[in-house]
Amino acid sequence: MKLVYVLGNGQLGRMLRQAGEQLGVMVYPIEPNMDPKKLLISQCVMTSEIEKWPKTALTNMLSKHHAFINHKIYPILTDRLTQKQLLNQLGIRTTTWQLLSSPAQWKQIFSSFGNIVIVKYRTGGYNGKGQWRICSDIKHILPNICYGRSIVEKIVHFSNEISLIGARGYDGRTVFYPLTYNFHQNGILRVSAVLPDHHIQQKKAEKMLSMIMHELNYIGVMAMECFIVSEDLLINELAPRVHNSGHWTQNAASISQFELHLRAILKLPLPAPVIHMPAVMLNLIGIHANMKWLSDPHVCLHWYDKKVYDGRKVGHLNVVDVNKIAISKALHTLIPLLPSEYMRGITWAQEKLD
Repeated sequence: MKLVYVLGNGQLGRMLRQAGEQLGVMVYPIEPNMDPKKLLISQCVMTSEIEKWPKTALTNMLSKHHAFINHKIYPILTDRLTQKQLLNQLGIRTTTWQLLSSPAQWKQIFSSFGNIVIVKYRTGGYNGKGQWRICSDIKHILPNICYGRSIVEKIVHFSNEISLIGARGYDGRTVFYPLTYNFHQNGILRVSAVLPDHHIQQKKAEKMLSMIMHELNYIGVMAMECFIVSEDLLINELAPRVHNSGHWTQNAASISQFELHLRAILKLPLPAPVIHMPAVMLNLIGIHANMKWLSDPHVCLHWYDKKVYDGRKVGHLNVVDVNKIAISKALHTLIPLLPSEYMRGITWAQEKLD
């Protein structure tokens, strides 16, 4: 079986490597500045855990290489301008948006979008970085470098934030996980909750993501983040990779999102994963490991072994059981073991489980 190289050497690459071990597949996360001559390109399949990388000898070569799965697609989906243009061309609803080219646009923007808007860099800018909440009297705080490099979006009043994670194989077959509810604080995903019961929006979401993956001839796992607005779905973002909101699959599904991605890019069987139980995933952000988290048998720790600093994702907890009450009780045991800012997310998850 071919080697798998993963461009990027963060936690997603680490978890892809762990999933590869179960399959007997050698998965090597690599840095973008690595010397291409040191890689066995002719014997590999290459994928990516990152959406924006520097221009190096390696990335320049990969941008044109057939071994790099989806290499023609990354430039489209990693730029919010071309991503939204693609979705609109397909007739798929997104948040209302436009390109932000110059300060002269502000009068028209506030007139059309309302008094408060969201500005996002076209590339990068995840986990609350490279994004600004702007109103008419503080627009001067926006760095000048943003003009021409950003889009502006209308504020969306939604009932829920959800994500759908699916995969597509070389033969066009698509498979999906259940819709996942997500809770964000300060632009960072804090908690995800999945209830295997059929969601009223499941088929609609699957149709949308299938259309996107088929249009792009995409291979592997893709994540689609949406807002639910009056029973309709508006796409917020697409991620051409395994996704934070799918980490629960490691402990609650027969096939994790990481194994599913490897299966797809390596032409292995791609059955629909079986979901064994409900799950809640808590991101561990900027805190040190506490082995007391493991006192409850429903709690599974995934630690990334990264240097801890404020705002950095350093691990996650999956809380799983066939009984939702047991999950809720396990979450309650974590409250005194986590910083106070986790209380809102845990309460939100417990309400979802009711």
